[in-house]
Amino acid sequence: MIVGHIIMLLGAVFMLLAAVGSVRMPDLMTRMHSTTKAGAFGAGMMLIGVTLEFSALDIQVRAIAILLFILLTTPVAAHAIGHAGYLSGAKMWEGTLKDELKDQLGAHPPSDAAAADATPSRPASEDFPTAR
Repeated sequence: MIVGHIIMLLGAVFMLLAAVGSVRMPDLMTRMHSTTKAGAFGAGMMLIGVTLEFSALDIQVRAIAILLFILLTTPVAAHAIGHAGYLSGAKMWEGTLKDELKDQLGAHPPSDAAAADATPSRPASEDFPTAR
């Protein structure tokens, strides 16, 4: 019983660290890194604590299912957010040593002025007409 409480407390501490990291880190990539790593680990610890604390099988199955969902979706969401942020021109921290996407794309993403020039002249809803 006490082990479940300790594990849940550790999970809460890691989630607190994720929140602090999202405020203290200098750019999108480092904020995303601290939030996804510590947040997923903290939530995982909380759910493991729940499975140890409650003896009801339905609660344990739900906690494990939620844990698997978090472990599967967190890296995918972090990758999508990071890639979209990079392509939208989010500023990177000066201490970033390597820009691998710059090597792949050949240049840094367009500036804000270039992105403003590339805005479509018609609504995006016209790209996918509905069948009537």
